[in-house]
Amino acid sequence: MTSRPLLLLPAVLTVAALAACSPAPSAAPSTPPTTGDGHGAIAGAEEVAEPPLGLLSIDADGTAAVLDLLTDEAIDLGTTAAPTALASDGRYGFVTTDDGLEVIDSGRWSWDHGDHFHYYLADPDLLGTVPGDGPATVTFGALSTAGTTGVFFAGSGEAVLLDNKALSDGRIDALFRIDTGADTGLVAPIGDGALVTDGDALVFHGRDGESAGTPVECVEPEGAITTRVGLVVGCADGAVLAIWQDGELATERIPYPAGASDRALTFDGRKGRPTVAAVAGTTGFWLLDTRERTWTLVPTERPLTRVVAVDDAEGHVVAIDADGRIVVHLAEGGARVGATEPVLADGGTATSLVVDEQRAYVGDPAAGVVHEIDYADAARIARSLETPTAPTFVTEVGR
Repeated sequence: MTSRPLLLLPAVLTVAALAACSPAPSAAPSTPPTTGDGHGAIAGAEEVAEPPLGLLSIDADGTAAVLDLLTDEAIDLGTTAAPTALASDGRYGFVTTDDGLEVIDSGRWSWDHGDHFHYYLADPDLLGTVPGDGPATVTFGALSTAGTTGVFFAGSGEAVLLDNKALSDGRIDALFRIDTGADTGLVAPIGDGALVTDGDALVFHGRDGESAGTPVECVEPEGAITTRVGLVVGCADGAVLAIWQDGELATERIPYPAGASDRALTFDGRKGRPTVAAVAGTTGFWLLDTRERTWTLVPTERPLTRVVAVDDAEGHVVAIDADGRIVVHLAEGGARVGATEPVLADGGTATSLVVDEQRAYVGDPAAGVVHEIDYADAARIARSLETPTAPTFVTEVGR
């Protein structure tokens, strides 16, 4: 897609949702779904007092390990097939290979109970492979031990919905597998099923794979993320926000401001928060506040390759720019409040970026380390960590 510069670049630009494509509840759910009184516990897991944070790293040959960020202990996990990509919900590592999608259980997770959290440690494991061809796009729900995870295989055009409860029991269980015939698509979990792309529409499929309801228009769908409020799917003209409440699916449209051309293609944000970020072409970044139903465009000095919204009290946003610097902005007004020297090769295009409530972690494969960034202290590099394997692919687990 050809993009051109956005209008009104000197100022931060905000727009509120103006139209709805179906009735939405007056107040969005404030807590994620639960599975009863278990609070995210599973048999054999130990509840711990603080988040069991670690870095899951995988080298080019598929050797996987976790570095415990609290104790510096290294835990070997075994070997996958040669990886080409890594996605994570904060517990599982979903590793794209030539055979499909291999699933690694780090054995570390946090359970969001709305007003508080529970934290767990269990034995890590390699769970097996979800068969499929081509690049895999993985979309997560709110919780790792409940709900579902969606996978779309671009090579085979298959839409797959995985049962998270089965994953937590050490099994891979595909609730449905749909041959879409498309070479791009999304499977975005919500409620007791998922929204699956069908051309320029989103179609709800239940856990049995059967479609239900009226398709939701979404021209050129790309990018999806679960927020505190609901599920976001990016479209050419803005985003669809889908909310599951009382067993019903409601959707509404959050349009871009007039004149916007650099659309959001990939959303990222701290897990369980309502505001997410996306690169806006070469202009800067978008912030999408799903509570307020607003887009905010923040111009930046240099184009960005990655951006993540922390959505803390100060509104920190962490990004990597085309010069390989790690930069920090504030959501309110867009001011840049910190930046490192250029530390990442190739403008950071081969790196990963993930945030938690105190730190950001930036993979630096060329240097063989992961940089721990104190984003609240002017993007200070707190540590450069050597992971047990080369950090060809890396993510934070235990979140």
